[in-house]
Amino acid sequence: MSKNWECPKCDGTNYDTDDVRMTGSGLSRFFNVQNRKFTAVTCGNCSYTEFYRGESSLLGNIVDFIGN
Repeated sequence: MSKNWECPKCDGTNYDTDDVRMTGSGLSRFFNVQNRKFTAVTCGNCSYTEFYRGESSLLGNIVDFIGN
């Protein structure tokens, strides 16, 4: 992630980041396995949010499956 992120809507440079996990389709959706990881970057000025795909680990997927 670039430290010099700039909002494409308001040109703001103040932002927050957060990691989010989401389900895919098919069996992962049926079993509610959140096997897709993204980093959300939210503008501190206008709240515009972009998602960047991250990498999920096998261990994280197993723990998520057991937790359901």
